[in-house]
Amino acid sequence: MSGRARVTLFAMLATLLTSWSLAALVDSSGWVLEAGALLAVQSAVGAGVRRVPLGRTLTVASQVLVSLLVLMFLFAGKGESTGTGPMAYLVTDFGALFRQGVQDVGEFAIPAPLTDGIRLLLLSGVLLIGLLVDLLAVTLRTAAAAGLPLLALYSVAAGLSGGSGASWISFLLAGCGYLLLLLAEGRDRLAQWGRVFGAAPSARAASGAGYGGVGAGSGQALAPVRTGRRIGAVALGIALAVPAALPALGGGLLGAQGGESGDGGIGVGGTISAVNPLVSLQGSLNAQDNRVVLKYRTDSPQLGEQYLRILALDEFNGVKWEASGRTLTDVPERLPAPPGLSGEVRQTAVEVRTSVSAADTYAQRYLPMPYPATSVDIPGKWRFEPAGRTLVGDQLGRDRFQNVQGAMYTVRSLLLRPTAEQLQAAPAPDPLIRAEYTKIPDNLPAVVADTARQVTKGAKDDYTRAVKLQDYFAVNGGFRYDTKVASGTGSQAIARFLADKEGFCIHFAFSMAAMSRSLGIPARVAVGFTPGEKQSDGSVNVSMRDAHAWPELYFEGVGWTRFEPTPRQGITIPDYSRADVPAAQPSAPTALPSQGAAQPSAAPSKADDCPPEAKKLGECGVAAPQAKGGSGGGGPSLQTVLTWTLSIVALLALPLLPLLWRTRLRKRRLAAGQVLRAWQELADAAWDVGIAPDEALSPRRAAARIAELGRLTPEAAQAVQRVAEAVERSLYAPPGTEATYAGLGTDVLLARTALLAPLSRGGRVRAVFLPRSAARLRWSAAARWSALTAAVAARLAPVAALLSRTRARLPLRGRG
Repeated sequence: MSGRARVTLFAMLATLLTSWSLAALVDSSGWVLEAGALLAVQSAVGAGVRRVPLGRTLTVASQVLVSLLVLMFLFAGKGESTGTGPMAYLVTDFGALFRQGVQDVGEFAIPAPLTDGIRLLLLSGVLLIGLLVDLLAVTLRTAAAAGLPLLALYSVAAGLSGGSGASWISFLLAGCGYLLLLLAEGRDRLAQWGRVFGAAPSARAASGAGYGGVGAGSGQALAPVRTGRRIGAVALGIALAVPAALPALGGGLLGAQGGESGDGGIGVGGTISAVNPLVSLQGSLNAQDNRVVLKYRTDSPQLGEQYLRILALDEFNGVKWEASGRTLTDVPERLPAPPGLSGEVRQTAVEVRTSVSAADTYAQRYLPMPYPATSVDIPGKWRFEPAGRTLVGDQLGRDRFQNVQGAMYTVRSLLLRPTAEQLQAAPAPDPLIRAEYTKIPDNLPAVVADTARQVTKGAKDDYTRAVKLQDYFAVNGGFRYDTKVASGTGSQAIARFLADKEGFCIHFAFSMAAMSRSLGIPARVAVGFTPGEKQSDGSVNVSMRDAHAWPELYFEGVGWTRFEPTPRQGITIPDYSRADVPAAQPSAPTALPSQGAAQPSAAPSKADDCPPEAKKLGECGVAAPQAKGGSGGGGPSLQTVLTWTLSIVALLALPLLPLLWRTRLRKRRLAAGQVLRAWQELADAAWDVGIAPDEALSPRRAAARIAELGRLTPEAAQAVQRVAEAVERSLYAPPGTEATYAGLGTDVLLARTALLAPLSRGGRVRAVFLPRSAARLRWSAAARWSALTAAVAARLAPVAALLSRTRARLPLRGRG
């Protein structure tokens, strides 16, 4: 095996070993074998193209082209496009699957299921890193720099997994791969100097401190490669041993140690760490497939109030809302009474039963359930947080936690029915609750509190203030619902939202909660799902687009109470927040089906006066059938097809560029009818087959050399000789002598055909498609660049001289 082939092999191996750190991000590691096969194909293409040889740019372009084609054929048909034909098979499905993978990354928790989209992202990322490593280590022969993309790959895996994916095994594999790559390149560089270190050194040299030494009585030299292996092994051992010996260093790239946990994890002390589950909420609202994550059945008489609450964010630090760390307890058989609930409101409440089934793809550690729950029946290890009335999955082992994935559970909860009069007459809240849930950061912009006071001007109680705040956002404030708006962080995020007046549930819930706290009303933000879409069999489907955030305000005697400031279709406005015109709910929901969960119907329904929330729950009768627009094809747009077509054509035409350039240049030279240009074409034709030009030879000697090395036939040799004689007449004959002749172009083409004839098939392909004379392009570009820089320097010379004279005339200050 040659030195470059060995470096190619170890570059591929280093990438594959480093990619193992990504295995912890998904629940299956079978993709690693596919990545190894694809890396082998990509490396083989690079090795083959370098043997031709081609330029560095064409080498990388060939690897990119083959990798893209292999990925397209590997994942063709796995997308959900409706197009037909090879273009849809190779391009449309591939692009749709790539977009689906990006969505899956935002929707699934780690370890995520190995969907086709995520598998495509993993393989594409590994191939990209492998291409960079191969480019740096083999093509550019700088193996040390190849550690940068390998480090980037390992760091991304360690960052996404929160430490679980960056175990000491992953670190050891990545480090060994990089060291093997360095040693392979070092051995290749030493081999270029010959067998310098093959002989055994003298005893004096062996006992010295030079390169290696001689073992006792062994008589063999220690080569620098062997010394390098020992240094690498010692370095890896230190990197693994030092963090274990010094716990303070355990949080680096080797990941979390001991009892540390990631976001939302359970620490050693049995508390919930601060967590922000809103990272994927916007992605859930914008999800294209609108997949169902929960299904439930309930005996609630008001399905519009059946919100599935995950947890409450009760701490606002000026940058974001998050759940504060609180003590966990065992889940009691009967959950304690909700805080602040009085007997009067409890008497009018109805206890409802809800049976929930979670999808296998929904890996949430916090249990979605109606609020306030009174009892929960669920298998597995769960813990209870009393303040937020939340169930959170317990730790099952190192980096493993209980979650709701595929679980079936039953929740009993209270359907509270407070009246506007009860909320308006609520006494002052408990001082401890007021102190904790009315905290606002010092850096909160003054416009937040000023707007809250202006909107609630004239209100005499907290309930009226809360209703005015809700109506300001949802009814009369001019706000617009848009899930494409960036969620934003920082103390100015709420101020920007109040000024722009567009956003989605996060903006509305955060802003109303912050404004309520500025008015002295205890508030927090709840995260969960709206009631979902009722099905014909009586069950309800909850999909990704039902993800929602809403503010909860505390009223003594009622407890934490939901308000709805988000102006979104399908959102149920609570009865108690409509003080003037309460909207009565039906006593029992009907079992009529409601189609089109993913997309709202554009056709009018039979009951145009039915509220949006009742329409969504199937309580308004059957909607009119939706007319199908367009051609019904549903395939890719013309712009998409043209873009992908042009891209593929450009990639396929890239290897043909040298051929097209030589063909065009040959036609121009021969069409001119000039002897010297025809002679240059003949010299380039000989160069393309391996006969390099020699400018020191006379035309007649050069022609004889071409005929001999090219093994030309007598007829072709005479044609070359005629061209050479014409060149001599052009250069040395008296002025006025006619140098050219009628068959000049024919002789050049005859000589070119004869030069290609004795070559093998591979040699002819090399001469035609990858002509060696294309080096003139690089020479021409370098000459033009030199001329350009010289011209710019000449133009700037007077300015530089003027600046130099001006600087010389300036007084020098500070001299002693």
